[in-house]
This record gives sequence, C-alpha cells and structure tokens, in this order.
Amino acid sequence: MKAFARFFALLAAAFLLAGPALAQDKVVYHIDNSEAQATKGLRNVRNHLDVAPDTKIIVVTHAEGIDFLMEGAKDAKNPNIDYASLVSALKARGVRFEVCEITLRNRNIAKDKFIMDADFTPSGVVRIGQLQVREHYAYIKP
Repeated sequence: MKAFARFFALLAAAFLLAGPALAQDKVVYHIDNSEAQATKGLRNVRNHLDVAPDTKIIVVTHAEGIDFLMEGAKDAKNPNIDYASLVSALKARGVRFEVCEITLRNRNIAKDKFIMDADFTPSGVVRIGQLQVREHYAYIKP
C-alpha cells in the first residue's frame, strides 16, 4: 500500500512540475498611439516571437493606436517603414491584430479603410480586460 501511495505522490509531483512547462504563453500588446508605439510595438512582437515562437499574441488597438492598421499607413518618422508588410509578416506567424469598433464610430472611420490583416473587436479596452482576466494573457504596452 505504501508503494502505491508513493507512486501516486510521484505521479502528482511530476504532473505539477510538468504542467507549467506545457502551458502556452499568451500575451496581449496594447497600442493606443500609433505614432509613439506602432514601430516599437511591432519590433517587440517580432523579437518576442523570435525568442518564444509558440507564444500566442494578440495586438489590441484603440484611439490613435488604430492608425497603423489603416491602408497605406507608414511610420511618420521613417516613411520607408510600411506597416502593412510588417503586420502581414507577423500575421503569418499567428499574431492577431484587433481594432476597436468604438474608436471607429467615434472617429467615423469605415472598416474597409483597414488592411486585410486587421480584425475587429467591439471595445478595445474591454477586450484587453477579458484577455487578462478570463484568458490569463500577460499585458505589454510598448
């Protein structure tokens, strides 16, 4: 009986130790100002995936943070940086980009003004909160 109990104790310990190693990292990047955060944020996401390629990443945008996801958007400081190609490359690596629909209404912008790689969420801040609380995403604001 002791051997049986010890076996289950070892099995439980192995499961507890292996559990965190099996969990997938999940991160939400929060961008609310394209001019200040987009280039840096996209670089952070790329670097993040270079080091931890299995990380599930969602970039949630609202307010002025949606601008880099619009058709033809370029970095104001470096016009050679075309956001659509950077976003497309990250989307191919599994990154999801979400645009706040409240911002669209407040700024009177149609969804067809955005690149094809953009998805939409009813509220950016609500989405960030849900990802953190309900889905246990880590929060990063570049």
